[in-house]
Amino acid sequence: MIIYKEESYKILGACFTVHSELGCGFLENVYQEALAKELAVRKIPFKKEAELDILYKNEYLSKKYYADFICYDKIILEIKACENIFDNHIAQVVNYLSATNFKLGIIINFGSKSLTYKRIVK
Repeated sequence: MIIYKEESYKILGACFTVHSELGCGFLENVYQEALAKELAVRKIPFKKEAELDILYKNEYLSKKYYADFICYDKIILEIKACENIFDNHIAQVVNYLSATNFKLGIIINFGSKSLTYKRIVK
């Protein structure tokens, strides 16, 4: 069973549209701005640069995580513009999932000729 199948499909559709329009080669913040516009057009609920609290021994730290997007109030969407999705990107999303207790994170990589993505389920 795929968790949040319909929501994921809609998010990925928006990402593929952005990649189709812009191609690869831009900086991450360009894709982030374009994706925010595409998510809005598709009426996909999202928060951009969402602040995440970090709990350490039952106390919140003053330092925060900032996820690129939280979609549908339950999916972490982290975007990259690099050659590949690397282990440190996966670790970053795993940490975001732990901080939020969300069940799904998606890493999108706009930096390659074909859009690549990875779903991370907690």
